[in-house]
Amino acid sequence: MNKQNSFLSKTEILDAAEQTLRRFGPDKTSVTDVAKLLGVSHGTLYRHFPSKAALREAVTERWLEEKIIAPLIEIANTESESEAPLRQVRQYILKLIELKHSYAEEDPEMFKMYASVTAEAADLVDAHIGCIVKHLSLIISRGIEHKSIQRISEPDAMARSIFQATTGFHHPAHAYGWRNASTQEDFNFLWLLIEQGLAV
Repeated sequence: MNKQNSFLSKTEILDAAEQTLRRFGPDKTSVTDVAKLLGVSHGTLYRHFPSKAALREAVTERWLEEKIIAPLIEIANTESESEAPLRQVRQYILKLIELKHSYAEEDPEMFKMYASVTAEAADLVDAHIGCIVKHLSLIISRGIEHKSIQRISEPDAMARSIFQATTGFHHPAHAYGWRNASTQEDFNFLWLLIEQGLAV
């Protein structure tokens, strides 16, 4: 469909870009490829996104928000007496790991682009990490309030340390090692150290 003279929404562009990225891969996809799918000139897309890099970042930002952050919000916002905060921290990290590992396998082109953009877009990465740290901090704060987690430092600092300690299990730069037979055992041992350090 030719939309040359009609309104083109950001959602339509991102949908088309995501479809094109999955078809051709992040390295070979061009703005022209996306424009062809939409039936517009590449100049039309540049009015919305000033560069290919900006378009890739926007697609990655939406993908992270919908596929990674949205499922984690539910865990962070769940406050239940039956789900101790320290167990919730573990559940949250395990869900983060599960999501990253599953998309590395099931959606390789988008995961490849995410890994590539991670190395290029510091602001996007900082915002993504900041969101995760905020979630963990919320759970940790509840644990401190319920006296089930020791207050070693400010909750934000504690959350960031836990995130950094577990980076090897969910950061795309370490994806090459996720299939190692020892991965689960390594995580269990790391979590034991974290748990013993935080438990009251």
